[in-house]
Amino acid sequence: MIDFKSTLKIALNSLKVNKMRSALTSLGIIIGVGAVIIMLALGSGANKQVQSNIESMGSNVLTIRSASAKTGGVSMGMGSKPTLSVKDADAIQKNARGVEAVAPIMSSSKQAMYGNQNWQTSVYGITTPYLYVKSYEIKEGRAFTRDDDNNAAKVAIIGSTVESELFGDINSIGKTIRIGNVPFKVIGTLVSKGAMGPMDQDDIIFIPLTTAQRKVFGTDFPGSVSQILAKASSVEESSIAQKDIEEILRSRHNLGRTQENDFEIRNSAEFQEKMKSTIQTLSLFLAFVASISLIVGGIGVMNIMLVSVTERTKEIGIRMAIGARASDIRLQFLIEALVLALIGGIIGIISGVVISLLIGALTSQPIVFTLMPIILSFTVSALVGVGFGYYPAYKASLLNPIDALRYE
Repeated sequence: MIDFKSTLKIALNSLKVNKMRSALTSLGIIIGVGAVIIMLALGSGANKQVQSNIESMGSNVLTIRSASAKTGGVSMGMGSKPTLSVKDADAIQKNARGVEAVAPIMSSSKQAMYGNQNWQTSVYGITTPYLYVKSYEIKEGRAFTRDDDNNAAKVAIIGSTVESELFGDINSIGKTIRIGNVPFKVIGTLVSKGAMGPMDQDDIIFIPLTTAQRKVFGTDFPGSVSQILAKASSVEESSIAQKDIEEILRSRHNLGRTQENDFEIRNSAEFQEKMKSTIQTLSLFLAFVASISLIVGGIGVMNIMLVSVTERTKEIGIRMAIGARASDIRLQFLIEALVLALIGGIIGIISGVVISLLIGALTSQPIVFTLMPIILSFTVSALVGVGFGYYPAYKASLLNPIDALRYE
């Protein structure tokens, strides 16, 4: 019967005697576990940030753009040919399944002025549902009313970047700005959404769609719009809505079976799923790369334990001579390897968490910790200790007592 308690005591005493060697043996495990924790925390944080940014642009949104015009055989790009109208948007709202809200829009870059300040920004002609579709919130003031749109009112809602550039610390509500040569009264400001890649979502001005059509942008095709946004009720419904929208628009535009669409539909749900999948794959790849250092750490444990077996050959011989069995010797060295790996795992987890928090504080990178990677790292460190410690332990248990006692 193996005396586990006494064997554990002997193993721990052996580690205490060689503190420096024990610390160096655990170092590989510490680095490996810490690296895994850091990589997964950064990966999860990046995933959360990307998801948050995508949701800030509106989730489950279908973007319908008008066709591409051609000049001299050269395509001018989607949205350059006026094939979409407000009536198309109304038809989508009434007939497409799974659609919660529809928002026809027109947009262009314009110069905005207040006093002696001016700023080049994006001006969007919108209807009220656009704020819901794109997840914009009113910070101060009010949104557009139906009367604003029916009367082509010269009122505007501005983003925080535009407010800062034109007004500084002055309250913008009620002030009059000029967009081109047209005066607009500021009736609302938007809650800041921040940047999405190179696009500043706060560098924007909203005006009623009818005002944009009649007084700012102008159009040779009354009622035409450059884009229509449709918000689906869920990811699953977005595919159904996309199919319905295509059928509705093809029917309204009198397109034959062999004719190509004179519009383009982009599904943000598909983009969101691809981005999530990409981030998750990248996180797993980084964790895999970091886990290689765990294997390296395990090899270090095995090497040090082999050296330890060689140095303590005479000790092993004495133990066997006074009655220790091969299983006792094997267990002793396995315990030593396991304890080194577990200590390294604990220190690695603590180090990984602390370094991750420091990285987050210094770079403003979101850090997300989950319990599973921590448990997994600790478990793997234990398995590394047992796995790589077994061969030295097995080798020690096979020593001949007489040869071991004679070893110099």
